[in-house]
Amino acid sequence: MSYSANPERYELMTYNRCGTSGLRLPAISLGLWHNFGGIDVFENGRAMLCRAFDLGITHFDLANNYGPPPGSAEETFGRVLKDDFSAYRDEMIISTKAGYYMWPGPYGEWGSKKYLVSSLDQSLKRMQLDYVDIFYHHRPDPNTPLEETMAALDLIVRQGKALYVGISNYRPEETREAARILKRLGTPCLIHQPNYSMMSRWIEDGLQDVLDEEGIGSIVFSPLEKGILTDRYLEGITPDSRAAGPSVFLKPEDLSKERIAKVKQLNELAMERGQKLSQMALAWVLRRGRVTSALIGASKASQIEDAVGALRVPDFTDEELARIDAILK
Repeated sequence: MSYSANPERYELMTYNRCGTSGLRLPAISLGLWHNFGGIDVFENGRAMLCRAFDLGITHFDLANNYGPPPGSAEETFGRVLKDDFSAYRDEMIISTKAGYYMWPGPYGEWGSKKYLVSSLDQSLKRMQLDYVDIFYHHRPDPNTPLEETMAALDLIVRQGKALYVGISNYRPEETREAARILKRLGTPCLIHQPNYSMMSRWIEDGLQDVLDEEGIGSIVFSPLEKGILTDRYLEGITPDSRAAGPSVFLKPEDLSKERIAKVKQLNELAMERGQKLSQMALAWVLRRGRVTSALIGASKASQIEDAVGALRVPDFTDEELARIDAILK
C-alpha cells in the first residue's frame, strides 16, 4: 500500500530556528544510528520512518558508517525515500556525516578533502539523492589541518552536494576556529552535534556559549544517556535489554546501584509532571531554548510517539530543575 502523509503532521511538532540561519528544525529529530541497518527488519524501519514523518519529524539524521554493516542505514533510507517519501523530499531535512572508518587505506576515515568528498559521493549513491541538506564532519582529525577539512565542507556546498554544513564532537575552541574558517570561506557553520543529557553536561562548560556567540544551532545525541534515562532499567538489567547483550555502547557498569537509585528518583519527578522519564529527559535538554533539536533513536514506532509527547508538557519550574540537579549532584 502506498504511503500518504498525515495532513495534520505540522500541527503536532514544534520547529526551532537553527542558530541565526533561515532553517528551522523539528524539536525532535530521528537518528538512524541503530535499527535501520542491513541486519534489521526493513519493514520495522520503514514503519518508524513513516510514523516519524506523520508526527511532524522532518529531519532524518544519518552517517556513512551507520548500519550494521556500514552504509546500510543509508541504503534503507534511500529505499524508503524512493518508495514512500519521493513526493515529500522538499519537506525533509536529510543529513549525513563522514569522519569514522569506512574503507581500507589512508583515505577511508578522518578529515582529508579526499575522504570527505569521496564519502559523500558514496552516501548520495546509497540514498539515491542528488544532495543532502546537511553534511557534517563527524569528528575532529588531529592530523589534518582544520583549514583543509573546512575547505572540503565549503567545496561540497559549492558543488551542490549539500545545502548546509555542520560539525560533530568538536570541543569549544575547535568549534570556534572551525566556525571562523567557514565564515571566511563564505559557507557558515549551520549546526553542531554533540552528546548531551542530564547525566552528561559537558557542553555547558563553554560549548553552548561558543554556539550562541557564533550563531550556530545544536542537535544533541544520546539525550536519554544510552537508554538509562528511561523506565527500562528501573529494576536493574533485564535479560532482554541492550545492557544484557553484547552492546558496545552500554555496559553493566553504566548501571550501578547508585545510578539506578538516582534514575528512580528522576522517574518519581517525571510521574509528578505527568510524563514518562524518557519524555522528561528530552524536555530537559530542550528547556529554555538553548538546544535546537533532540536527536532520538528508536526500535519501534511507539517510542517515537512517546518522544513527541515530551513537547506537550509545560516547561520546568525552577524548583523542578533544582530537584534534578540535587538528584544528580
